[in-house]
Amino acid sequence: MVTVFSIIPGGVLSDMRGTQALEAQQLAQGSAHLHRRLKRGWIWKQLFVPEEDPTPRVIGQIKSDSDRGEFSIKYVLSGEGAGEVFEIDEFSGEIKTLKKLDREEKAFYVLQAQAINRKSNEPEEPQSEFIIKVQDINDNVPQFQNEPYVSSIPEMSPTGTTVAQVTATDADDPMFGNNAKLIYSILQGEPYFSVEPKTGIIVTSWPNMDREAREQYLVVVQVKDMLGLDGGYSSSTTVTVSLTDVNDNGPTFQHHMYAFVVPENAALGTTVGRIMADDGDIGINARMTYSLEDDLEGSSTFIIKTDPSTQEGVVLLAKPLDYETKRRFVMAAEAVNDHVDTRFLPSEEFTDRTSLKIFVEDVDEAPVFLSPVYEWKIPENAAVGTAVGSVSARDTDTVNNPIRYSIDKRSDTTKAFKIDPNNGTITVAKALDRETTNWHNVTIEAKETTQNHLSSSVVVFIKVLDINDNVPRLARDYQPYICEGIQAGELIQLLSAVDPDEPVEGHHFYFSMVPAKHINPNFTIRDNQDNTASIVARRSTFTRKDRAQYLLPVVLTDSGSPALTSTSTLTVSVCSCQPAGHCPSGGVEALALSMGVSLQTLLAVLVCLATLTVLSILMVVLRRHRRKQQEGLEVATELELPDTVSQKVLYYGEAGGEGADLDFCQPVVPLRPHPRRRERRLRKEDVRASIRMSLRESHLIGPDDEVFRQFILDRLAEADQDPYVPPFDCLRTFAYEGSGSSTGSLSSLESSDLETVPEQPVSNPRPHLVRLTPWCGAAEEDTVF
Repeated sequence: MVTVFSIIPGGVLSDMRGTQALEAQQLAQGSAHLHRRLKRGWIWKQLFVPEEDPTPRVIGQIKSDSDRGEFSIKYVLSGEGAGEVFEIDEFSGEIKTLKKLDREEKAFYVLQAQAINRKSNEPEEPQSEFIIKVQDINDNVPQFQNEPYVSSIPEMSPTGTTVAQVTATDADDPMFGNNAKLIYSILQGEPYFSVEPKTGIIVTSWPNMDREAREQYLVVVQVKDMLGLDGGYSSSTTVTVSLTDVNDNGPTFQHHMYAFVVPENAALGTTVGRIMADDGDIGINARMTYSLEDDLEGSSTFIIKTDPSTQEGVVLLAKPLDYETKRRFVMAAEAVNDHVDTRFLPSEEFTDRTSLKIFVEDVDEAPVFLSPVYEWKIPENAAVGTAVGSVSARDTDTVNNPIRYSIDKRSDTTKAFKIDPNNGTITVAKALDRETTNWHNVTIEAKETTQNHLSSSVVVFIKVLDINDNVPRLARDYQPYICEGIQAGELIQLLSAVDPDEPVEGHHFYFSMVPAKHINPNFTIRDNQDNTASIVARRSTFTRKDRAQYLLPVVLTDSGSPALTSTSTLTVSVCSCQPAGHCPSGGVEALALSMGVSLQTLLAVLVCLATLTVLSILMVVLRRHRRKQQEGLEVATELELPDTVSQKVLYYGEAGGEGADLDFCQPVVPLRPHPRRRERRLRKEDVRASIRMSLRESHLIGPDDEVFRQFILDRLAEADQDPYVPPFDCLRTFAYEGSGSSTGSLSSLESSDLETVPEQPVSNPRPHLVRLTPWCGAAEEDTVF
């Protein structure tokens, strides 16, 4: 079978295998058997599709040479876009598009086709691969890359100097027609600049462009596709071109003479004045250096420096001035460019000169110290009155006024020094302590005694030298402990020491035990020779039952001259340590260990004590509450009174016995407490006196007498005006005893003893003693009659 291929111009060849190559391979292997040649053949139609075509259409057809038109062959399509972008007619083999394509998104598709026998469902030939290309159309605008464009060139550049290159790209197919062929042109920027049409390179077309005249240019470049023909797309970009400076201008002074005035007491470095030479350039090309040429008498009294920010020449005072010696200075100033470029100007054009006159002004000057600063040393054990040093100042004026010295109190708040006001000698006024203050910065003032009393000051630094005057001590409050199960030779505590002194060679401490006749059997101190020491146990039989604490004196000695020694006594506690070797140092656990009981037992005891305390407090509060209730209760008795008598008359009732059946005025409530108890007690004494008087008179008058009625009305008015009486009305027993009573008078006013009443024979026994309830309502202070 001969395989037939139909190739249409613009189509793509399929993958095929030549039968001749297969036969050659079989002959080379020496095969003696005849093999059936593989048969494969495809007939292709158009395999191109234009982009951006939204109409589905047939773009090609595949056909097997086994297809006889009986629809016995089924065509299957697979690969990129199969079923989504392309589909195949399984009977005819025609391939058509399903949606519009974009070449810029995907330029070609690789697919596979296969012919399958419908009856046997077996492939007629092996699967074959082919390509569908997307044809390009001009549907993309050229785009500039790397925008924005900014460039710079030196001023005075020659014509043709390259400025920048602009680059544009077009997403269309550069191999198909003129869709992606670009042309550049200038829209703005002529006649100063031009552009190469094909490369986009911008060059200068105007000679000697001056930055001082114009510093920046905006060049607009346009790009077109289709070689600039009609119907193409275009876009534009702006290129900012700046001219950089070159040194084509020299410095120039605006004045030929500058004059300045400076006082004679001006400090060194004082700015006398500023001068400036103008330069049209900028940056490094405008930098210049100023210099002074003194006259014959100048001797470099002034100097000039260039201000780097303003490029001004700053004239400074370099030496002290004296009006009495010289009053005027004349000199010349010169400005020279730092960077000279002879391509544009000759070298002499980069220099300019001017003149300076400086006048000295006379002033009254303050005293001047011979030294700007003083620094002395003195040991801290210097005696009071020891001279530390002397300061000296003089008046530079021709008058030469006398000077007095003093110490600024703000600089010597401790008043450790004093100064002789006449000669400036400083002496020690108080004992010094280096450990408190190791440096003293004292300000000394020198003041003229006449005229303007001008003054000046100088700082004196006094360093206090150290001597060995402090004993060494332990670094902290050590609380060593030893466990009951410790072994001999074990470390108990590591000690270190401190000393406020500062010896030149550094500290070195020595640790030892207090010398004794007998060696300490319990502990020893081992000096580690590194300013530390170790307390070590000598034995291993420590128990709390034998002894709970041991006192261990430690002797510390420093290395000063003379050496100082101190003794510190440590308390070593014996502890029932926890398994990890920890000894409780505080809290309930430590208390339990110190008492020799377990923690659980101690907690149980504490809980019991707390419970008993709470119960005791509750009982005391309950008893107080009941007592207050009992004190506030009183029994009320209600009797009939005439209508003219108020129902607020207070009563007296019988105490106990059969008199209890007279309590028919209910309910009884406690009276409200009176805020002014002392006042009420005084008032109740008056009431009692009034009651006694009325009862004496009641033996002589009857109940209808005006005196008795007035007494009742007075008590009623008093009760109505008292805001502390009970908030209810109750009928009370009539406070009247007639003379015709067979029982006799119950009043005890006639008796010398107010608390007792003599017994009287009666036919109807009644209590001989009753309480008259107070008229003001205080239940706890009943009066007995």
